[in-house]
Amino acid sequence: MIETVHIYHTNDLHSHFDRWPKITKYITEMRQLHQQNKEEMLLLDIGDHIDRFHPISEASYGKTNVKLLNQLQYDYATIGNNEGITMSYEYLDSLYKEAEFKVLLANLFDQNGKLPSWAWPYDIYVLPSGFKIGIIGLTVHYIGLYKLLGWNIKDALAVLRETLEEIKDKTDMILLMSHLGINEDEQIARDFPEVDVLLGGHTHHLLEQGKRINNTLLCCAQKYGNYIGHVTLKIDSNQKKLIESTANVILTKSLPESKETNEILSQYLLESKQLLKNDIIAEIDEPLISDWFAKTSFSMLLAEVLREWCGGDISMVNAGLLLDSLPAGKVTREDLHRICPHPINPCKVRIKGDELKEIILQSNTEEMEKLRIKGLGFRGEVMGKMVYDGIEIETTKLSDGLVHITDIKINGEELDPDKTYSIATIDMFTFGSLFPAIRDSKDKKYYMPEFLRDLLAKKIKSIGKTI
Repeated sequence: MIETVHIYHTNDLHSHFDRWPKITKYITEMRQLHQQNKEEMLLLDIGDHIDRFHPISEASYGKTNVKLLNQLQYDYATIGNNEGITMSYEYLDSLYKEAEFKVLLANLFDQNGKLPSWAWPYDIYVLPSGFKIGIIGLTVHYIGLYKLLGWNIKDALAVLRETLEEIKDKTDMILLMSHLGINEDEQIARDFPEVDVLLGGHTHHLLEQGKRINNTLLCCAQKYGNYIGHVTLKIDSNQKKLIESTANVILTKSLPESKETNEILSQYLLESKQLLKNDIIAEIDEPLISDWFAKTSFSMLLAEVLREWCGGDISMVNAGLLLDSLPAGKVTREDLHRICPHPINPCKVRIKGDELKEIILQSNTEEMEKLRIKGLGFRGEVMGKMVYDGIEIETTKLSDGLVHITDIKINGEELDPDKTYSIATIDMFTFGSLFPAIRDSKDKKYYMPEFLRDLLAKKIKSIGKTI
C-alpha cells in the first residue's frame, strides 16, 4: 500500500505578520483537503518565528507568537537565534509554557547539562500504518552568546551524530528541522546519509523544488512568510520504506486572506501597543533630537550610555540606529521600541590605534553614511553618521571639495597607532564585513540580554523625572 504524507513548513517569519492571514487560510484549507483524502499532514516551523522588532512580539516577549502557532495547530517547532539569543534566560525558559506543539531542540542545555523542560531532542511520529518518522530539531550554535545568557549550546553536527545513533533502530525515515543555514545543511546532506528530508532556515534561502544532495532532500521557504514550504512523501506502508520525496513552495503574495486572523492580529497589535505605552520610563524636559546624518543630542546620549555600560576607553555608534526623535514629555517603552527596534546588544572590542584610525576614516565618508544595511540585527534604513564618545575629530574641506580628517584625539590626546584601545560599540559591527578590524578582533565582550533600547531606558530614567 502506498501512503501519502504532506509536510508544510515555515521558517524565518521574523514577526512579519502581514502574510500570516494568508498562511493561516491556506494551511486550514489544505488540512481539510488532506483529511477528506485520508492523507496525513504535518505542520512545522523551523525557527525565527519571533522578532522583537514588532510590537506584538516585544510586548509579550514572543508569547503571542506561540499563541499564533497554537491557533494554526502546528505539530512541531524548533528555535532560531531570535528565540534563543534575543531573550533573557527567564523569558526563553517560559516562552513555550502554553505551547500546544512540541518544541524539538537537541543541542540546547542548561548549565547542568539538562535539556530545558519545554524541549525534546527528537520525536517519533507514527503514522496510522505504523510507519515511523524520526524528527530532530537543531539550532545554530552561537556558543559564546548562549553562554552569556546562561545556556549551554552544543555543536549541532556532533549532537546530530549522537541523536541519529540513538534513534536509528527506532525509525523508518529521518526528518531534520535545521535552523543552521544552507552551508551546514549541505554538509549534513553530504555527511549524514541517514537524513532523508531536511527542512532548513536561518540563511533565508529559497529552494523552490528542493535540492537533492546524495540521499537527502533539502528544503527551505525563504523568509517573512513570502512562501510556504511543502514536502510530499510517498511511503510503502507494507515494506516500511520511503519511496519518493518531492518539494515545492507556495508563493503567499496572491493567496486569499483569513478575515478572522486579520481581526485577531489587529486586536493583538492594539493590546500590545497599549501595554508598551502604559510602561512609562520617565519624563524629559527637553526633546532628544535624532538625525541620521548629523551628531545630535540623542545620538550623543546613545554613544555616552554605550561607553558607560561597557566601560570602554571610547565608544562609537551609528546615528541610523535611532529612527526618530523623542519630544519633551513622557517617554514610554512604546516610544523606545518604535525608535530603536533593533535586537542589537552592546559589546566591547580591543583594537590597535592604527586600526581605529582606519575605521574612523572609513566611517567619515558619504558612501558609508548612506550605506543601506540589511540584516545583522539592524532594523533601520541606512548606516548614518558615526557618533563617538571620547573621540575628537578635526576636519577641513580641501581643493577636491571633500571633507578630510586632519586630526584625531582620544580623550584629549593624539591617537597612538601602537596603543590598544577598548571600544564600546554594537554587536552588529562584529558580524559581516562593515569593519573587518572589529569583526576580526580576538578580544570581544558581549553584554546580554540588554538591547540598546534597554540602555537608553536606564539613561533616560537617570536624567529625566520619574513619573
